[in-house]
Amino acid sequence: MPPERQGRERAHAAGERTPAGATASARARLDQPLPRRRRLVPEWDAEAFGKLSEQIARFIGTGRFIVWMTVVVVLWVGWNVAMPVHLRFDRYPFILLTLALSLQASYAAPLILLAQNRQADRDRVNLEQDRQQNERSIAGTEYLTREVAALRMGLGEVATRDWIRSELQDLARDLDGHRANGHGDERGHGPGDGRHRVFPAEPDGGRDMDDR
Repeated sequence: MPPERQGRERAHAAGERTPAGATASARARLDQPLPRRRRLVPEWDAEAFGKLSEQIARFIGTGRFIVWMTVVVVLWVGWNVAMPVHLRFDRYPFILLTLALSLQASYAAPLILLAQNRQADRDRVNLEQDRQQNERSIAGTEYLTREVAALRMGLGEVATRDWIRSELQDLARDLDGHRANGHGDERGHGPGDGRHRVFPAEPDGGRDMDDR
């Protein structure tokens, strides 16, 4: 028997003898979802319950709730005071009304706390996002500041139009000074004769005959 087949048979036999438990769960297939476990406690959607608690807390904190609650209490007390005895369902000292208000308060307080906790979580997330945004803004501002400083330093070494104009003017003045001091006197023309020569080797009288 080939050794590869013997190894497969041994592994298969060892897998059959493996008891159920942690090893069996490790051999579960990854391409299939695990079966749902039965729970004694009923399951509910925490997000939906949180939204409902926030809605109730918002309604309790409004003037409409206070008005409706006042109307109910007044009607309750008025019915149990003004109606005949056989129609009164909560006689003085209105124990049933006290129990109803206590029950309402006992449920309202946890709902309000739950809504406050959810709002605190949202505020914490918003603050963290704002902090990260501020850090990114500060980093971007510092980067732009460094870039602007580098551009200003680079522009300080670039020849501008005014600088070139001033250099050309200085060069023109130097050429005029050279022409006035030396080359103009050699050619028989003074500085005030109206003829300005750039090149001292320029001939005096028009074109040469050899140029034709």
